[in-house]
Amino acid sequence: MTFYRRRLPHLYDIGQPIFLTWRLHDSLPVHRVFGAGNLSSGQAFVALDRLLDEARRGPLYLRQPALAEMITEAIHHNASVLHHYALHAFAVMPNHVHLLLSPLVPLPKLTKSLKGITAKRANEMLALTGCSFWQEESYDHLVRNDREFERIRRYIEHNPVRAALVTEAEQYRWSSARWATGGVARGPGGPPHIELGSVENFG
Repeated sequence: MTFYRRRLPHLYDIGQPIFLTWRLHDSLPVHRVFGAGNLSSGQAFVALDRLLDEARRGPLYLRQPALAEMITEAIHHNASVLHHYALHAFAVMPNHVHLLLSPLVPLPKLTKSLKGITAKRANEMLALTGCSFWQEESYDHLVRNDREFERIRRYIEHNPVRAALVTEAEQYRWSSARWATGGVARGPGGPPHIELGSVENFG
C-alpha cells in the first residue's frame, strides 16, 4: 500500500478499488474545501458534493455535451487503451467527476494523465488556453470491501438523479449507469472482491 501527501493525505494500492472525485477550478468558494471543520473526511465529502450538485453559480462547463463527451471518452481511453486502471463506475457531472476504479499504475500518474489531457482539450474547446480548468487536488477514498464498493457505485451512478438532472440513473448520458441499457459493458469479471470490514460514509 502506498501513501503520499499533498494538501490532503492519499492512500492507494495497485489493483484495489478506489473512489476518486475532482471538480472544476473555482467551483466552490475558497473557504469550502474537502476535509474542512470537525467532520470526518467522508462526511465532509458528502456535504461538499451536495454543494457541487446544488451550485447555480461558478463554472458549469461540463453541462456542455461536447465537453462531457470528451471527458467520458478520455475516461474510457485511459482504461482500455492506456491501461491505467480497470474502470468500474463513473459520472461526469456539470462541475465535477466521480470515478470508481482499480489503479494499474501509481495514482499520481493516473490522475495527472487523465486530468492533464482533459484540461488541455477542454481549454482548447472553450478558448481558455492557459487557464486552470480542474481544481488541483482530488478527493480519494480506498474502498475496503464489497459492500462499500456497491454503495459507492450506486452513489456515483445516482448522482445525476440526486442533482435533478434526470429522473432515472440510466437516462444520464455521461455515466456508467447506461452500461446496463446498451452502453459500454462494465468489463470482464465485475468488481473485485475484498474481504474486509465495512465502513460508513466513505470514511
